[in-house]
Amino acid sequence: MIRFETLTKSYRVRGERKIVIDNLDMTLPSGKSLALLGRNGAGKSTLLQIISGTMRADTGRVVSDGSISWPVGFGGSFHRELTGAQNVRFVARIYGVDTDELVEFVEEFADIGKHFHMPVRSYSSGMKSRLTFGASMGIHFDTYLVDEVIAVGDAAFRAKSRKVFEERMKVSSAIMVSHEMGQMREFCDAGVVLVDGQLQYFEDIEDAIEYHLEIIRRAQEG
Repeated sequence: MIRFETLTKSYRVRGERKIVIDNLDMTLPSGKSLALLGRNGAGKSTLLQIISGTMRADTGRVVSDGSISWPVGFGGSFHRELTGAQNVRFVARIYGVDTDELVEFVEEFADIGKHFHMPVRSYSSGMKSRLTFGASMGIHFDTYLVDEVIAVGDAAFRAKSRKVFEERMKVSSAIMVSHEMGQMREFCDAGVVLVDGQLQYFEDIEDAIEYHLEIIRRAQEG
């Protein structure tokens, strides 16, 4: 269960306040993998970061009865001046998992060679995604937050990512952001659509996708 209690988040854009999450009160059900849909700029990535605790809301709070990952693929959770290995060790201590086991898993999974022992500031965006995806998959969470990351890398890495993610989904759930509707259908059984700072929940993923596409069509028609 993840519950939003009067959650609000806004930004200052060109001197004006833009609200992306607007006094949100909602409880997301347990045991469901959810597609998080919405137009570009709706605030999907912002909401994932607030759920994970890597970003503060203006007001309100998020309550959960299970463990939640940081947004998979979000490099901002890693320190730029530390090496990949040092970052992974730090994460292991924070989440109380075996340090050596996590480092070994991530080094093999990320497959970035000598860069694993170099500062993260020297990484390409793809390397950061490999590192953060590997670190999150190396820890067993109740809910994984996934932001467009399963498509990262070459075909072999994508296949490896998909395999480990499928294994995690056998015992965990996810909240997933992706522009690939096929991927949403494959991994999610329900959906939420973020529109004007509010979430609308759909028990059926197809209903969520249909509503999302209808919103896009209306916007394009002006």
